[in-house]
Amino acid sequence: MVVKTQSKGRGHTGLNVGASNVRRYFPQQIAVIELLLDHLQIQCGLTPDFWKGQPEIYDPRLCAWLESKNFHERPDRPPASLAMIPTGKNCFRLQPTHGHGQPQIKQSFGSAD
Repeated sequence: MVVKTQSKGRGHTGLNVGASNVRRYFPQQIAVIELLLDHLQIQCGLTPDFWKGQPEIYDPRLCAWLESKNFHERPDRPPASLAMIPTGKNCFRLQPTHGHGQPQIKQSFGSAD
């Protein structure tokens, strides 16, 4: 799924998941999801408003990660799009997207034996 960054002011950047993604990927009985951010794995709580028209995820560790990757919003550019890829039960990997919302695939080059 493609999600967008959302800022509620400096130092308070999170994710807007979108109402259709909430209906598809998030059962109402879950209160916590896990996010994989590069090598970091965090748990983020979901508020009751998440299912009532405010599909947003905010967490200080998520904010720090987004800002370290320059995914925070600036007045001169629109919110960044990120891929939120299901990797298990209530667990998602967050990674940058290319152009049309496609996940950016990290390639590793090894020696050919």
